[in-house]
Amino acid sequence: MAVIAGLAAVFPAAGHAQTASVGGSVSVGYQFLSAVRDRDANKALGFIQSNGAAVINFRTDSGESALHVVTSNRDLTWLGYLIQQGGDPNLANRQNGDTPLHIAARNGWLEGVDLLVGKRARVDSTNRLGETPLIVAVQHRQLPVIRRLLEVGADPNRTDNASGRSARDYAKLDSRSGSTITQLMDTIKPKAAKPVAGPKL
Repeated sequence: MAVIAGLAAVFPAAGHAQTASVGGSVSVGYQFLSAVRDRDANKALGFIQSNGAAVINFRTDSGESALHVVTSNRDLTWLGYLIQQGGDPNLANRQNGDTPLHIAARNGWLEGVDLLVGKRARVDSTNRLGETPLIVAVQHRQLPVIRRLLEVGADPNRTDNASGRSARDYAKLDSRSGSTITQLMDTIKPKAAKPVAGPKL
């Protein structure tokens, strides 16, 4: 069944899920993440019903949360729903400090970038290397994402910690797409980000 139909259909039954709190049982968080990875709407919604935003924002030892999982999977419906239910769009993983916006930008997932920015993801958030989503988008030549990030005010001159370079500096080093990216940085003026409502159940 379609994910959004599944979410809507099983939500009334969610109260039958186990009631252990995330704070009291780490296993609940892992079980929830397993349900999210498997796209098991019934189990996932049950954990949310019983534990609220705490289970959505649970992070593994590597710092991976449900939002990181669904962003990596490019699953717009789940991403919007989890944020709607209290998921933190600015939650960083512990491994390298990436937020969901870093992941979406690196993977060139424009729809995910739009949703996250519309849900107040910080456009210039930095990971442990000091890289912004714009820097990682430039490093991976994700032109549509670069354009969108610039439109919502990403700073092309903010430098990272690893090399002291900015998104603009990385663009200049790119012999293939650098001139196009630099031109975008020079011509695109920031626009206000429009809030995104997300899926309605």
